[in-house]
Amino acid sequence: MNPNSLPEAPPAVASAPDEATASRNRLVIALLLVSSFVVILNETIMGVAIPHLMHDLGITASTAQWLTTAFMLTMAVVIPITGFLMQRLNTRPVFILAMTTFSLGTLVAALAPGLPVLLVGRIIQAIGTAIMMPLLMTTVMTLVPPESRGKTMGNISIVISVAPAIGPTLSGIILSHLTWRWMFWLVLPIAIGSLILGALRISNVTETHDSPIDVPSVILSVFGFGGLVYGLNKIGEMTSEAGGGANWVPLAVGAAALGAFIARQLWLQREERALLDLRTLTSSNFALSVTALSISMMSLFGTFILLPIYMQHVLNLSPLKCGLLLLPGGLIMGLMAPPVGRLYDRHGPTLLVVPGTLMASAVLWWMTTMTPTTTVPELLIAHVVLSVGLAMTFTPLFTAGLGSLPPKLYAHGSALVGTVQQLAGAAGAALFVALMSLQTTSLMAKGLTEITATAGGLRTAFVWGAVISLFAVLATIFVKKPADSEHA
Repeated sequence: MNPNSLPEAPPAVASAPDEATASRNRLVIALLLVSSFVVILNETIMGVAIPHLMHDLGITASTAQWLTTAFMLTMAVVIPITGFLMQRLNTRPVFILAMTTFSLGTLVAALAPGLPVLLVGRIIQAIGTAIMMPLLMTTVMTLVPPESRGKTMGNISIVISVAPAIGPTLSGIILSHLTWRWMFWLVLPIAIGSLILGALRISNVTETHDSPIDVPSVILSVFGFGGLVYGLNKIGEMTSEAGGGANWVPLAVGAAALGAFIARQLWLQREERALLDLRTLTSSNFALSVTALSISMMSLFGTFILLPIYMQHVLNLSPLKCGLLLLPGGLIMGLMAPPVGRLYDRHGPTLLVVPGTLMASAVLWWMTTMTPTTTVPELLIAHVVLSVGLAMTFTPLFTAGLGSLPPKLYAHGSALVGTVQQLAGAAGAALFVALMSLQTTSLMAKGLTEITATAGGLRTAFVWGAVISLFAVLATIFVKKPADSEHA
């Protein structure tokens, strides 16, 4: 890679900024963290609400599931564009755009008279969410010196891991006492408060430069990333031979469009006009970190999908009990994130990510043995151990991966990480659900009861998840801590 072909880097952040600058930076990061927690929380908050929505809106389960699928689909389409957006606009206007969009979507969802308007509200929410997360990562990488990035990225990991984890719990608590609309009414004042406070207090802390948008790249991005997420979710619905062929069409279209998108970015980045600069992947440390992170996200989202199914359909637990059972793991991930970040700053990633991925893999292998007689305490312990393993994995991978890039590529690296998260989450959910559904159908055809067949289908899904998790262990062995002076 020729560094002279890249756009001029923003001024390096001083390793010891004066107190006024340090105070400003802490305020900016704190406001972005709080706002990101609010927007990310909504990605998983709808899962437990689906039975209520089916009853109140008179819709089927597959139709109601689109409230989550459309959210992920929109995220996958919008996130690749954020790299370009953050090059053209500064911190404050991007923040205002993200939170205004999210607040508007929350209001539309709360007032929705039926499914179509509710779906529109969720899509608008997702646009704001897709902008916020790369903004947070890029700002942190720009403001925080390398020697203390682990601690700050640990706080980001709270947002990334805990917010989705407590979404089902919060949803279950709300739905036990209020209607589904309160999931949006309770979030709305917090979102508006964050918007007002951020508009008043956030400073412009990043450098911008003119970069024309390439319309064909945007179109290819929509069909590529959107087609893959849509196709992966459709594959998760395959339960019969008749519908299988049609479900593969969007995946094939998405793969073809993604190939064309990649080819165009490789061509455009020679003239500094790429929508998503793929020179980030020339860093082997970044590429390995993204690979390990994507496999971990597959495990996380796949587990989020299957464990509630197991708890409700096999163990016969209520949605509220399911949410409460998953809560300790989510809280532990949040409590561990800051100390994991400090350990990364001192010792690097290897002592954290290798044991972390081994723990997550071990839990997935244990889940291949679950039966209708598995006890709730056993399941709780397994989920807590899985959460500890993932907590030891996320922060070091984010920090080591993005820290391996030059500052001029932070925005593109953050956008690529966010996109891979959505694709990996969709792939994990689709793979686990498809394997479970096909095996469950096969076992029921052999005369097994629904509970026994469902347990068998879940075991099959976790076998494949456990095998895939071994590749994350292998990738993390080679992830190294970037030298602090590598991109000074």
